[in-house]
This record gives sequence, C-alpha cells and structure tokens, in this order.
Amino acid sequence: MDQHQLSIVIGVVAIIVIVAIVAFLLGRKRRSLMLRQQFGPEYDRVVKKEGDVRRGEQVLAFRAERREKLEIRPISSSMRADFASRWANVQSLFVDDPKGAVSRADELVNEVMRARGYPVGDFDQRAADISVDHPVVVENYRTAHEIAVRHSRGEASTEDLRKAMVHYRSLFDQLLQDSIPLRKEA
Repeated sequence: MDQHQLSIVIGVVAIIVIVAIVAFLLGRKRRSLMLRQQFGPEYDRVVKKEGDVRRGEQVLAFRAERREKLEIRPISSSMRADFASRWANVQSLFVDDPKGAVSRADELVNEVMRARGYPVGDFDQRAADISVDHPVVVENYRTAHEIAVRHSRGEASTEDLRKAMVHYRSLFDQLLQDSIPLRKEA
C-alpha cells in the first residue's frame, strides 16, 4: 500500500470514528431528553441523589424497564366509587383522630396501588415504581410517608399530619384515574 492509499484509509477510518462519536453523543442526548420528559422533577431528584447524570439515568431507565414488566390496569367504576367513599371516611376521621387518619390514608393508597397492579412491598420500591407513571406526585407520596414515619416516632405535629393527608390525596386521586398513564416510548 502506497502513501496515498494509506492516507485515504486513515481518512476514512477517522471519518467513521467521528461519525460514531457524534452518533453516540446524540443518542445519549436524546435518551437524556426523553428521560427528563418522562420523569419531570423526579429526573433532577434522582440525578442529584446519584451524584452523576449517567448513574441517575441508569436508575431511571431501570425503573422504566421494571415498570414495563408490570401489568398496571385501570380499576372498575364500582371499585373507584368504593375507594372514593372510603377516602371520604378517612378524611372525616382526621378531625377526631389525625394520627389514625394518616395511617388509614397510607393503607388506602397501598390498597389502590395493589388494585392497579403495582407491587406494594418495600416503600422505596413502591415510590420508584410509582415515579414512572406519576413523576410529579411521587414526591408528595415520599413526603407523606416521611411524615407518617415521624408520626410513628411521636415527632409529627397535627399540621404535619394535615400536610401528609394532602400529599396522600394527590397520589390517591392520580391512582383513581380511569386510564393508565401514557408513557413515552424510549
């Protein structure tokens, strides 16, 4: 191979490498944009928690893949009416028994999650699963749970418990919606 041919081969290889790098970077940027759109405020929370964009995005991508394997379903109108009625009872209980109302609200949210098909084991996993379909209200759920935990240690005020009820309600309302949330294709 003469000098001219070698220069052409090196040039072609360089172009291929540059195109591959650009394609890789554009793919990562597209993935980041899609995850940011899908997870909204949860994206920033996870990236901050993980301390690195790549690790945070891996966590979010794993959540989305796990969620795809779950059979999340809408609930029947009779179940929806039953849950709504039970929520009204829990809310009315708050006046006389704020602590009991918060505990019951947590239990009722878990029941609705179970009815929809979400696993309800470990709290952190529940929140991660919910974050895929309900990224805006999942932080409310975490806050409500944190207040409930503080309440169990005797560290939550009545105002804290009221806030927990409001936060539980936001997720409860989302879970009762008739349709399964639309997820963006990755």
